[in-house]
Amino acid sequence: MSQTEGARLFREAWIAGVRRHFPGEPKPGYVTPWDDTPEWERQAARAVYEQVRQFVEISDGHAARLSRSQKGRFVAVCWTAQMFKNFEDPKPGYVADWPDLPKWQQETDADIFEAVEKSLG
Repeated sequence: MSQTEGARLFREAWIAGVRRHFPGEPKPGYVTPWDDTPEWERQAARAVYEQVRQFVEISDGHAARLSRSQKGRFVAVCWTAQMFKNFEDPKPGYVADWPDLPKWQQETDADIFEAVEKSLG
């Protein structure tokens, strides 16, 4: 899978997770389609997809043994690093630590990890 395809997979998994776990109607920016996603966010999705892909591959498949919480935390930490990369002073919610993230976001992050894992076969 190319990096662009991986980034799109990341974004599609995010949107699907938001639709599944978000209580009520999500903000439009949460479910913006890939073609309308800002370039910085596309690059961040590429980076995090690559980090998850590499993590799964170097574990020789044993990352499957991680709990959903551990998988979600990995995605969240990688995304937080991208927020610091792209914003001089990011909003606190963009860089919140795992326990401070809403449950819907924790579940969505775990879904993303599992989507990347599944795509690697």
